[in-house]
Amino acid sequence: MQKSQNFAVLTTLGFLSAAAAGSIPRGVSPEFVSHYQAKDSFRCIANSNIEISLSRVNDNTCDCPDGSDEPGTAACAHIDPLSPQQPLPGSSSGTTKANHSLPGFWCENKGHIGAYVPFVYVNDGICDYDLCCDGTEEYASVGGTKCDNRCAEIGKEYRRLAEIKEKKMSDAQTQRSKMISDSEALRKQTETHITELEDEIRTIQAQKVVLDAKYKELQRKDRNRVVKSGSGGKLGVLLGQAKSRVNELRDTLTKVADERDKLRIKVNELDTVLRKLKEEYNPNFNDEGVKAAVKSFEDFAAREAEQPPAEGDDVSSVLAEDGEHSGINWVEFESSDDDTDILYSLDAYLPVSLREFIQNQKAAIRDWLVDNGLLAEKETTASESQATREAREAKETAERDLKIKGQELENKKSELSNDYGPSQIFRSLKGQCIEIDAGEYTYELCWLDKTSQKSKKGHGNTNMGNFKRIDHEVADDEERLDGKSLGKGTRIVMRYEDGQACWNGPNRRTDVWLGCSDKEELWRVTEAEKCVYKMEVGTPAACDEQLGSEAHIKDEL
Repeated sequence: MQKSQNFAVLTTLGFLSAAAAGSIPRGVSPEFVSHYQAKDSFRCIANSNIEISLSRVNDNTCDCPDGSDEPGTAACAHIDPLSPQQPLPGSSSGTTKANHSLPGFWCENKGHIGAYVPFVYVNDGICDYDLCCDGTEEYASVGGTKCDNRCAEIGKEYRRLAEIKEKKMSDAQTQRSKMISDSEALRKQTETHITELEDEIRTIQAQKVVLDAKYKELQRKDRNRVVKSGSGGKLGVLLGQAKSRVNELRDTLTKVADERDKLRIKVNELDTVLRKLKEEYNPNFNDEGVKAAVKSFEDFAAREAEQPPAEGDDVSSVLAEDGEHSGINWVEFESSDDDTDILYSLDAYLPVSLREFIQNQKAAIRDWLVDNGLLAEKETTASESQATREAREAKETAERDLKIKGQELENKKSELSNDYGPSQIFRSLKGQCIEIDAGEYTYELCWLDKTSQKSKKGHGNTNMGNFKRIDHEVADDEERLDGKSLGKGTRIVMRYEDGQACWNGPNRRTDVWLGCSDKEELWRVTEAEKCVYKMEVGTPAACDEQLGSEAHIKDEL
């Protein structure tokens, strides 16, 4: 940068010295002034073997093949790279294939920024203030055109806007630094949460081991209690299996009935929608898709009308709990005499001193019979003690907590590994949304979530895409006075895909292009092609690469 500034200073000094001597032709910039300092002659810049008299410079006749002898006229505009191609007499191709050595007519624009004007604009009767604010390109006053020097006011306004833009860029950089800091804090917070979840899971796992052991011990004690209800023999085993199977089938039938009711509701809703479509659509509107849909519905309705009415399939009686008045009365099949009751009836004939010893031995024998499959293990709620039930509920609670914590841990680890852009800066924006009104709709962008189109007339919202990934593409936009431009260079592009399907088209998707701004702001929304949308969004998160170019412009000023 320092080298280019030194060069600019030297060329400007040379330009001023030559100007003082009155030897610089009109339209020559400081960059090319050294080619026009000879006193009597001029050599064409790209063809130095061609030498002409200095009087032929700017004589409105193109003498040099590269047009360098006419820096201040439009005589050589036909080889101006900024001008349309024209036939070139004497060339083999008949077109302008030559390259002009000069970028254009130089306007000094004192008080603003010097600029080149295409040669074809010189003395065309139009004041080109956007390029030549001093009006020097219309020095011949063609058609009475007079272009006043407006560089003072234009330069002042330009510098005012530049200062505002520079202030915004500075604020944007400050905001970007804060976003990075916030994102880092959120990342550390997630890491801490993961560590805490891992500790909690280890604690619950240890508690579950203790609860499992306690529950098994209490179950063992329950089995050893004298239980008069139910049977443990072969008939009891068969009865228990049958009862369990009936309960399983009843649960399954309950789920099927619930699904049936849900499907009936959906079918009725679809029937209502299609009937409304059939009644309200315009048959004169040539939409083959709609016509085909209506025809298919009419065929379906005709087939349904021919079907006999369905018989009642009420399953409420089947789903009723078993008992004396419905289903199976299991009590009738249960024997009041347990296969092992004879063991427990011995207590009545034993001395009190021997009863405890005999009871312990009976419990051990029963456990051995159960463990070896010779005696059925009865696991009914009726025979479950209060302590056993509480132990079971505590064990089930631990299992649920373990499952919930495990899922939360998996989600946090996935969140930690997601792509949040450079320096993970978009982590601080996750969950936030911005909007813009455009015509009949309001468009919404929710960072790292989805894009939506909201109808202002209450027609509902349309999903334009769900966040998938972060990409980069090259932008080539002109700068805007309001600063709301993507500019030129590589820009961050967020891909939102798999949105709501278009009618007879693909699923909607949105490409979100990010430009530098001092705040989150949705600038524009366009439909690049059918069902493919482009959002241009300003955010401090995108300022990393663009601030360098802004600083370069400032140096030139």
